[in-house]
Amino acid sequence: MSGQKRIAAIHDVSGIGKCSLTAAIPILSAAGHEAAVMPTAVLSTHTGDITGFTYRDLTDDLVPFINHWKSLGVSFDGIYSGYLGSERQIDTVCKFIDEFRNENTVVVVDPAMADGGRMYTNFDLAFAREMSVLCRKADIIVPNITEAVFLLGEEYVEPPYSKEYIERIMKRLLDFGPETVVLTGVAFDEGEIGCGVCLENGEIYYAFSDHYPGTYYGTGDIFASALTGAYLRGKNIFESAKLALEFTCSAIKRTYEAQTDTRLGVNFEQGLGEYIKNLGGF
Repeated sequence: MSGQKRIAAIHDVSGIGKCSLTAAIPILSAAGHEAAVMPTAVLSTHTGDITGFTYRDLTDDLVPFINHWKSLGVSFDGIYSGYLGSERQIDTVCKFIDEFRNENTVVVVDPAMADGGRMYTNFDLAFAREMSVLCRKADIIVPNITEAVFLLGEEYVEPPYSKEYIERIMKRLLDFGPETVVLTGVAFDEGEIGCGVCLENGEIYYAFSDHYPGTYYGTGDIFASALTGAYLRGKNIFESAKLALEFTCSAIKRTYEAQTDTRLGVNFEQGLGEYIKNLGGF
């Protein structure tokens, strides 16, 4: 591996839940990258099926963060954004990309805002419209099915899906301008779950794994982090998606078999060694 890559990871910090930065940092680090973190908010837990969580908004800290990084003259091989707490934060991240992107920077946007047919707490369709602006700046976008249809202004449809439906969604998302769409939550049969990858030249790739019953929080962040880590290691986007799916689904399998409280996240940590091995080590 030649040279360590520096990736700006712009997400919230949820103390419990194994999502956002608490997933991105160890996974990007396992891929051999430097994770330069810009926290957008600090929460005691994530917001899915948990009440009483604390929330501290860090919107006013983002511009000082950016200005300090600029004063240091640092550059980034990757910019990877996830959960953003407000439309104002989206605007700030758009400006960050404009400021720090160079011809070699890979921009990955996970438009983390919805799942299971509904928006996350405190988000609405106006937020989705603003998120579509950020997606237009990305090289790679990684939405789930719910996020994809909300970005496009369509109604959510329950799985399983037809291949024609999935490919229409992915091709419509390409109209935002990214080079690649990686769509998660793809299911053509009830017993499987996977992802679709669509390139701007129309080439399409699918990868699938076994589906386990239940809701598994943080898996979108885990998938997008593993994908970003692999891609910045030099894997092509199809290889990266396959590695990310295998890593994420192995975490779900361990969690399902352990019968732990899925609100508190999935066991991805014990799969990091295999992830490193599949990347070719350090």
